[in-house]
Amino acid sequence: MLENLLAVIKEEGVTEQLYHGLVGVEIEENRIDKLGRLSRRPHPEEFGSRVYHPYLQSDFAEAQTEIITDPNPTIGGVLDQLDTLQTVVYRSLQGDDRIWPLSMPPVVSTEDIDFIKAHFERPKYQKYRDYLTVKYGVQPKIITGVHLNYSIPDPVINRLYTHYQDQFERVVDFRNALYFRMAQNFVLNRWLTTYLFGASPVAEKGFFDQMPAELAQPVRSIRNSHYGYANKESDGVDMTVYQSLPHFVEALDKLIDQGTLYDPAEFYGPVRLRGNETLKDHLTKGIRYLEYRSIDTTPFQSNGISRHALYFMKLLALYALVTPVDDDQIVAQLRQAELDNERVALEDPLKPTFKADDGHQLFINLHDLAVELNAHSEQLAAIDDFSEVMSHPELTPAAKLVGYLENGSLMPFAIKRAAEWKAARVGADDLLPRLSRMPVRAQELVFRAIQLGIRYYAVRDEHGEIMLMLTFDELTQVVSTDHIPDEPATDYLKRLFPELEIEKH
Repeated sequence: MLENLLAVIKEEGVTEQLYHGLVGVEIEENRIDKLGRLSRRPHPEEFGSRVYHPYLQSDFAEAQTEIITDPNPTIGGVLDQLDTLQTVVYRSLQGDDRIWPLSMPPVVSTEDIDFIKAHFERPKYQKYRDYLTVKYGVQPKIITGVHLNYSIPDPVINRLYTHYQDQFERVVDFRNALYFRMAQNFVLNRWLTTYLFGASPVAEKGFFDQMPAELAQPVRSIRNSHYGYANKESDGVDMTVYQSLPHFVEALDKLIDQGTLYDPAEFYGPVRLRGNETLKDHLTKGIRYLEYRSIDTTPFQSNGISRHALYFMKLLALYALVTPVDDDQIVAQLRQAELDNERVALEDPLKPTFKADDGHQLFINLHDLAVELNAHSEQLAAIDDFSEVMSHPELTPAAKLVGYLENGSLMPFAIKRAAEWKAARVGADDLLPRLSRMPVRAQELVFRAIQLGIRYYAVRDEHGEIMLMLTFDELTQVVSTDHIPDEPATDYLKRLFPELEIEKH
């Protein structure tokens, strides 16, 4: 199925639209105090309710902030918003709080664990959170990372479908075939992103009751190994769950029905199918986008992920889309891919990976695809740069972090980096540097809108004037950035959105 998809894409002339598929970023971050201890402060009180907040949430722990961008067709747009959201978070931190820059948490004490267990302010998720605490413990649940969301533009799917109507009765089935092929290829090549973006070489004191022998020396990515953010072996779920969409749905539903998994969110595979309320809905309504979950937070970019990484991942998504999958061999290939990723995750980060030859060939394939699809210069540059990393393991984030170890710990490095990042954010001349083209009053309005949980989008009208589209509870208001009333941003937003609840402090 999906034969000659690349040729069909070229024939239909939809390459540029594919390059503008929507990308969104979700980043989890732990808050710490100036000494590197997990913060005991609550979720910032300036933020709107987590019941509806589109951008700023918390996760397992109250000190675990989650930042969620809107989907955007351009990498520049994604990064601009991510930087803006990060700036709002930094400028809203209380006391000496700052952001821990690593995926693996800082030193975890018994008192930290007790505090995390006792403090949780999301009643809707309390039962699920209690279940996770009992099953996994606290430490694995406070590992953080980067999730990337990607969707194929619907007009592209509809145009491609005209070539495959003899194979798929419904466009929904065709869409599912496209997305699930992508998911399978992401899983088959997960080792590559573990190698390129792995940045969790060590675990700090208190993460393990007893340090596993395999982790006695630094590795590439604890987070992406079975020691990290993973299901229990006793759950009986492995990468062969991705052998087909019907099997994926049936296998996970069975595990949920028998009580092995709480719900679909407890499946910690590298790719999640998104856009529907239930797993079975994917079969009837169609997958809407994919969430790729296997990228460690980089401590070398204050936003947690680099521009080059996003360009690379977008091209990797296209590669996953057009690369055929052998249905007869897929189960064995998925099993091998799981073993390969585990081995790469636990390799010495300073040495070449055992998958180096496969990696070089994959980069040749990626480069050929990029040329064939007339890739943009930034995408070609990303391929060239990461191809160099394939040949030089010392350039990987994990290897770089090894150079900062002090007595096997990254605490001194991470504490210093957290302080530097906070000082840079809070000390910037502009309130929101990525929106510096806007008047100060407009920046203040966007800043407060983000805090309160109001969606924002900046557009230019026919005269070139920047307009702000602000949306809350399905009501959208459009305001000119040059004509914002001279009143506190909170008061103006309350006038625009009377239903907005604002807590008094």
